[in-house]
Amino acid sequence: MIALQIALVLLATKVAGQISVRLGQPSVLGKILVGILIGPAILGWINENEVIKTFSEIGVLLLMFLAGLETNLKTLNDNKKAALLVATGGIVAPILLGYVGAQIYNFSLAESIFIGLLLSATSVSISVQTLREIGWLKSKEGSTLLGAAVLDDVIVVILIAVALSVFAGSDTNLALLITKKILFFVLVILASKWLVPIFIKLFSNFKVTETILSAGLIVAFSFAYFAESLGVAGIIGTFFAGIAISQTRFKKEMENRVEPLANGFFVPFFFTSIGLNVTFSSIEDQIGFVIIFSFIALLSKFVGSGLGAKVSGFSNTSSMGIGAGMISRGEVALILATMGLESKLLPADYYTSIIMVIIITTIVTPPLLKLFFGLKEDRLYENKMNAKL
Repeated sequence: MIALQIALVLLATKVAGQISVRLGQPSVLGKILVGILIGPAILGWINENEVIKTFSEIGVLLLMFLAGLETNLKTLNDNKKAALLVATGGIVAPILLGYVGAQIYNFSLAESIFIGLLLSATSVSISVQTLREIGWLKSKEGSTLLGAAVLDDVIVVILIAVALSVFAGSDTNLALLITKKILFFVLVILASKWLVPIFIKLFSNFKVTETILSAGLIVAFSFAYFAESLGVAGIIGTFFAGIAISQTRFKKEMENRVEPLANGFFVPFFFTSIGLNVTFSSIEDQIGFVIIFSFIALLSKFVGSGLGAKVSGFSNTSSMGIGAGMISRGEVALILATMGLESKLLPADYYTSIIMVIIITTIVTPPLLKLFFGLKEDRLYENKMNAKL
């Protein structure tokens, strides 16, 4: 049975992606929507199980690993101030608007603050794939988005921990939490500079098959495990693993090895799994809530992060594109929603509706990025023509 599900997921995502491209949209959009179609929400052909969940987790880790491999470290460093402003705007605005929206629905103080924090999360994995498709991942805008997403993840996790400690009686040690985050970045930077190049070079001399690919995956998954053990998302770990290897002479070969494995098999399960989380049961009474909070979720990131980009010196179009790229809450918010449910900071009656809001933010991100950025070649041509005029 699982073999049939694997075949169906791969077939459905590729066909849906092709249809999406033919309609002028990024293939990511079709891949997410087809998950809703074949999942419990409509046809019910596939339900999330441990195999699909595991493949999905590997897929998103490899997706961010590729993003790291394709990231220009100098460009990322040059845009760190802009990334900080984008991340800050993308956290403050959702917290404020989310709190106000929750208060309208008579949520308690603790619940309202948690809703705001939940909406301040960002999952850049969807944006990464879209930017790769339209040719903007290696741009200044793409680097700023990636940097902002990393900062957003760290800051929001710390704020969530504070909320759990204050409102849910968690025994979280805030000083220890922050120390772990700092320790992660310090050790990852040191390992990236001194250990990773030596390890990859040593492994490349082995007289066995696919040594470069194996070495890269060992580094990526080790970084992911280390990140998660210190309270940082695994995707941040694989992203930095990609950056570390991109500084070696094995960068291009690693990309050529990893991309077929990721996009040919594992990544489609990640996109499909997003759609599998959708269910329309028992939601008809909360349609208004879903609409209002979807609007809050979209507007807060778009305006907050967009203003941060504008203050950093980006053009109006680029600022709107960056704001759009920060909208997706994806798997990060799904995890936080589950934490909120378990700690009773997210009312159980609204859990499904919040999941719907998260899914909506994920679905709208690819077409918005395409709208504001367009294809890289098209924008370059447009800029040249404008310069001539």
